[in-house]
Amino acid sequence: MSRLATFIDGAYLDFILRDEFASARIDYALLAKKISEPYELLRTYYYNCLPYQSNPPTPDENFRFGQKQSFFNRLNKIPRFEVRLGRLAWRGVDPNGKPILEQKRVDLMLGLDLALLSFKHQITHAAILAGDSDFIPAIQVAKDEGVLIHLYHGRHPHNELWDAADERLLINKDFVDRLLRP
Repeated sequence: MSRLATFIDGAYLDFILRDEFASARIDYALLAKKISEPYELLRTYYYNCLPYQSNPPTPDENFRFGQKQSFFNRLNKIPRFEVRLGRLAWRGVDPNGKPILEQKRVDLMLGLDLALLSFKHQITHAAILAGDSDFIPAIQVAKDEGVLIHLYHGRHPHNELWDAADERLLINKDFVDRLLRP
């Protein structure tokens, strides 16, 4: 039996949808279904962070935080969907006064989930929607356990990540168009 788990770097998907597809709004249940075909889906893991809030938070920060929290709660209601949240760390401001924020724990959680499911032989395939090289050690562990890696990526994934995958699929307009929310 072939079973697949999907691992989505939410910030990367947000970036692709915003910068490559004019902030397209997609159906995440349909995304999970399309990525898992033709395999049995164990679960879709979605990794992201809630927006940063200063102390005390501004009204805009409160609004964005509440919106994102509601979105994550809706995702958690999708069958076989699991939201894993890291946190944003404050790193100061850039020369233009814009906050510098860094995602923490997200890449590690994705890597651990991939490695654990592989070690336990819960999956035979892993679909990873990501673009950076932080996941390569976990990908190598999964491959060593016999898991086939399917990479879903935007126009410019990290070269080493692209090379580490067994199969690759560019997220293009046709793919996104099939996932659009009505």
